[in-house]
Amino acid sequence: MTRSITIVGAPSSIGIRPYDDGSVRRLDLAPGALREQGLVRRLDARDAGDVRPPPYVDLVRPPGRPRNEAGVTGYSRNLARQVAAAAEGGAFVLLLGGDCSIVLGGLLGARRSGGPPVGLVYIDAHADFATPEVSRTGSAASMCLALAVGRGDSPLARLGGTEPLVHAADVVVIGRRDEAFTPWYGQDALRSSAILDLPHGAVRERGPAATAQVALERLARPGLGGFWIHVDADVLDPAALPAVDSPEPGGLEIDELVGLLAPLVRHPRALGLELTIYDPALDPERTSAARLVALLERAFAQESP
Repeated sequence: MTRSITIVGAPSSIGIRPYDDGSVRRLDLAPGALREQGLVRRLDARDAGDVRPPPYVDLVRPPGRPRNEAGVTGYSRNLARQVAAAAEGGAFVLLLGGDCSIVLGGLLGARRSGGPPVGLVYIDAHADFATPEVSRTGSAASMCLALAVGRGDSPLARLGGTEPLVHAADVVVIGRRDEAFTPWYGQDALRSSAILDLPHGAVRERGPAATAQVALERLARPGLGGFWIHVDADVLDPAALPAVDSPEPGGLEIDELVGLLAPLVRHPRALGLELTIYDPALDPERTSAARLVALLERAFAQESP
């Protein structure tokens, strides 16, 4: 990686449902657990610290709206300010989550005021394209891609003002495998949208590097001010990385995700990457943390084709 890297922590669980016992998930521990593995040193990065979320309020799901809607809205704006500051001077921003709703703050921060729109590579086991009306959990994390493109009756769908945070035609979804196991993430709406959908089978058929190239052909074009990369750790096979909150059978191997990420993060139009859904409470030995840090180190160090 020839550009400087700035790390921002987003230790937030306010965008995701509680554990089954009703307690708040411990995704807030993730940035610290990853730093403890030497991430800052191993990437030769600058650490800009954490942006702390407000308290979790909606332990009981509110009808017709996302959990902690006001908190996620305010937190997204605070996170955006820190992401924008971290990107000054052309630095690549590595945003450590946290739940998937932090993509909203990442995109808002990656956009330049009055500048051109940005694109989004959404690497995830799930579509995350539900709306507040159809989501089974009420989690903003299950709706965050829909909210990012302005879908859904929520202030979270209007963080960008009159324009969505990202236009559907400027989004590429990679690696989802939720059709058979959790078909309530808005998959039908995703398929009928302008989003380019490259599910897990397509990645396996094309190969990781070729899949990245397809994404770059759409997002590294004139007219876009760059692109943001969302990585949910559950895109990996649970056998390789079990410490995630919504595991699905199958998934990418670590080498495959490295091969997918390397051309993306090293592209000059890449603005930043956010990592989500790693749960240290499910990783007492920090085995998954060590694998994630090694994965990131390899992806940033590896020469793209």
